[in-house]
Amino acid sequence: HPSYYHRNSIQQLELPQRKAALIVPAFETLHYRLTFPKSKAELLSMLDMGSLYTFRYHVWPKGHAPTDYAKWRTATVPYRVAWQPDFEPYVVVRRDCPKYDQRFVGFGWNKVSHIMELDAQEYELLVLPNAFMIHMPHAPSFDISKFRLSAGYRGCLQTLREEFHQDLSRRYGAAALKYLTADRSL
Repeated sequence: HPSYYHRNSIQQLELPQRKAALIVPAFETLHYRLTFPKSKAELLSMLDMGSLYTFRYHVWPKGHAPTDYAKWRTATVPYRVAWQPDFEPYVVVRRDCPKYDQRFVGFGWNKVSHIMELDAQEYELLVLPNAFMIHMPHAPSFDISKFRLSAGYRGCLQTLREEFHQDLSRRYGAAALKYLTADRSL
């Protein structure tokens, strides 16, 4: 049972006393109806058969690539991954972790900026070996449509990203340089 597994992981990893973000590997299906896999073995079988994919691998692989799905396939214990540009995993964190930056509402950069902030605060990024989630297909949101169609929207998002980087630099000094240089090289 997923919630039992998460509760167990939280206790075993001593999350209440530790700065860690537990990453739940994300997958997706293109089918509107899906029998949810009951185990990791069943999920891997569906992945191999092509009824599931690693999340957004065909449109935005950078968002979840640092999860290291190849390692996850055989992992039996949580493993640590490093922050990389555009990483936006789904995470389980303590309630007192940094909040989402409210500048990033709508589509774009909400999860990316959050993980960046967690990394800047030296949270460990730990992938859970037996957890997974599956994204189901749905119609595009109003906000992603605005992002795709409006140069003004994309320009505003870029301005907010720059402000966010400046704030990180003020709060974390030289340690925040890696985020700025990573973003500039994109």
